[in-house]
Amino acid sequence: MQSFGCRATQADGAALDRQLAAQGLNPANSALEADLVVLNTCTVTAAADQDARASIRRIHRDNPDAKIMVTGCYAQRAPQEIAALPGVTWVVGNSHKHQVAEIAAQARFRDQFPSEEYAAPQGEAQAGPPQNFVSLETVSLSAPAFTLVGDIFAHTELIAAPVFSGETVGEKTRPNLKVQDGCDNRCSFCIIPSVRGQSRSMPLERVIAEANALVEAGYREIVLSGINLGRWGRDFQPQQRFEQLLRALLEHTGIEKVRISSVEPMDWSDDLIALVAGSPRIARHAHVPLQSGSDRILRRMHRKYRPWHYAEKIRKVREAMPDAAIGADVMVGFPGETDEFFAESRSFIEHLPFTYLHVFTYSSRPGTPSATMPDQVPVHVARERNRVLRELAAEKNLEFRKKFVGKTLDVITLQNRDQESTEALSDNYLTVSLAGQHAANTWMRATILSVESEGLGGVATEKAGPPDRVGAI
Repeated sequence: MQSFGCRATQADGAALDRQLAAQGLNPANSALEADLVVLNTCTVTAAADQDARASIRRIHRDNPDAKIMVTGCYAQRAPQEIAALPGVTWVVGNSHKHQVAEIAAQARFRDQFPSEEYAAPQGEAQAGPPQNFVSLETVSLSAPAFTLVGDIFAHTELIAAPVFSGETVGEKTRPNLKVQDGCDNRCSFCIIPSVRGQSRSMPLERVIAEANALVEAGYREIVLSGINLGRWGRDFQPQQRFEQLLRALLEHTGIEKVRISSVEPMDWSDDLIALVAGSPRIARHAHVPLQSGSDRILRRMHRKYRPWHYAEKIRKVREAMPDAAIGADVMVGFPGETDEFFAESRSFIEHLPFTYLHVFTYSSRPGTPSATMPDQVPVHVARERNRVLRELAAEKNLEFRKKFVGKTLDVITLQNRDQESTEALSDNYLTVSLAGQHAANTWMRATILSVESEGLGGVATEKAGPPDRVGAI
């Protein structure tokens, strides 16, 4: 099982791992040793598609006997393109991703019992296919691969399981818990609604149960994620709000720290800002997608806010949390982005208190409105603009990190980098290299001694207890 792309895709992959295990399929050590390889793909950029194709070709070359099943966003968007690749046996779109494990189990049983009718030997228990057997009559043959792709907007399933950071079993920390999928926005550059469908939320009771299971297993910080996380609960009747989910997690679970992955600017309500600022059990971290600081470009992108609205949200976050991490996604090279509009965007970003940026170069996606817009920006121009914003982001991040030299920060340890240091993460999203080796998933109090190339350096002076549980509820 291999997953590509965002936190949501990783969460889907973790759920598929869980479902495959429930069907009795054991994970192989590598694709070279596998009988079946499941690739859970991303399609947010052309590079993501290319990575998936390269992986398919590599697996087929190195293990030609393995059956390859491709699922995920790329499979939903371009199933015939994937089906034509040598080595691919199945293409299963997001519309039927919840059936991947059943299809894999069916393949196993067909290999074991090739006849259509299976009768157990006398005196033995029935060992045929599982009850939820997927009929191949519902699968269309597109040589050489079967494809199973339907209307994503009729899709109501939400599959997800926690995804862990850390490189070894003993160092798994900070699980990502996907609680929302799909998106009802229609940004002109984005293919995601077409491959993930409408916004849908994990029921509150299931979120609480998943979080409590993680607490029971010993995890101390969880990261809430989703395709459009701030819309959690809007599909319920009656509607619920993301703030209600956070309050329920604080009240009904023992999780010591909740981190919010990304929330659109429209959903950073005054109530949400106050809740994050007021509870020591919610990380002081606001990731607020921007895309562009130019009003003209935002309108062409079909984004639902104007630059001044966005700036007001960011300033409210900074006023409520002076030391919070504040980050944004920014796109360069969108069609129609002239030098003037880019300069406008850069100036807007420069004057806001960001502590980091994720800068992306526009990638045309077939089927999106922006793919056919005039005034496409040359690739070399877009790449240069990407470099300019990354340099600005580095300056802002360095300025932010310097503020903490000589101070103490509560951090959670992640993994040992080497024999001499341990990587840890602060409440406000700063990477700290602690001298010495420390066990993963442990709260420490770090005295910051230096600024390093991408983080901070410090020593752990004492173990910090869990964050104060008397927070804003």
